[in-house]
Amino acid sequence: RRKGRRKRSMAAGAGGLVAAAALLLALAGLRPVPAELTDGNSEHLKREHSLMKPYQGAGSAAMPLWDFQGSTMVTSQYVRLTPDERSREGSIWNRVPCFLKDWELHVHFKIHGAGKKNLHGDGLALWYTQERLTPGPVFGSKDNFHGLAIFLDTYPNDEATERVFPYISAMVNNGSLTYDHSKDGRWTELAGCSADLRNQNHDTFLAVRYSRGRLTVMTDVEDKNEWKNCIDIAGVQLPTGYFFGASAGTGDLSDNHDIISMKLFQLMVEHPVEDETVDWTKIEPSVSLLKSPKDNVDDPTGNFRSGPLTGWKVFLLLLCALLGIIVCAVVGAVVFQKRQERNKRFY
Repeated sequence: RRKGRRKRSMAAGAGGLVAAAALLLALAGLRPVPAELTDGNSEHLKREHSLMKPYQGAGSAAMPLWDFQGSTMVTSQYVRLTPDERSREGSIWNRVPCFLKDWELHVHFKIHGAGKKNLHGDGLALWYTQERLTPGPVFGSKDNFHGLAIFLDTYPNDEATERVFPYISAMVNNGSLTYDHSKDGRWTELAGCSADLRNQNHDTFLAVRYSRGRLTVMTDVEDKNEWKNCIDIAGVQLPTGYFFGASAGTGDLSDNHDIISMKLFQLMVEHPVEDETVDWTKIEPSVSLLKSPKDNVDDPTGNFRSGPLTGWKVFLLLLCALLGIIVCAVVGAVVFQKRQERNKRFY
């Protein structure tokens, strides 16, 4: 009887472990909750960092908060960074450095032109960088920058890529990294997603949120009036005192790249007491928990395979560890039982 009770007890224990494993597998289907963006109200709108209609003489005394250069043209309805012409580049930059530790940028933009299929380019970039008004080869702005860039790339330069274009990606640079156009920036990309944002007949929007080291990028390009998650990365360090801007460039192929508005909102976020002693202007732009850029192989999802251990990645690691413990426990129990039965046969 004791032997029978032991078997039933072990079976019940194994059944409980299996049930727990099944529950965890069911929970594995849960997805991380996307960052909640602001509703775009004016309560925390920072007008000194926002570009909105009527523009009324951007770059002049009538509107002293923004400068532009290159092919940029300001109209009553949009700021056109490049016309649909070859080999053009232009940008617009905020004159006031941003000292907010937590912020959210909403960009209303339009990329359109006469080119069909892959006969258009090159794309548009949004910046939060130390440098401003410096033309260069990276979508109309300088390479080896310090800060954050969000690229809206409309042309695949790497013919071997499996990614679907247009493609949105994020890059953080401390001045040491070079953007590789021939590989569409794949080696220095943090994360990205595909988005059908070109030649749309409806409004297209992008939101960039930075709060407590978490960078979130979301899109609203499907005329559904809702944000869709694109990029979500933890461990991002960005200093204060940098400038917001937008730039675009064309090459042998072209598009109109228009900015309709850029609205910056201050996020009211509590920080630990120790953050009060940090000089946020001295922080070096960086991202933790990432593999070396040279190890970033082509991944259609646009993410590093060993990227930030957040959300479902952490959960899956814990799940695998727990399942391993369960398997070891069951195997150990079976082995122990067999030994007990073998020992009894010698008496």
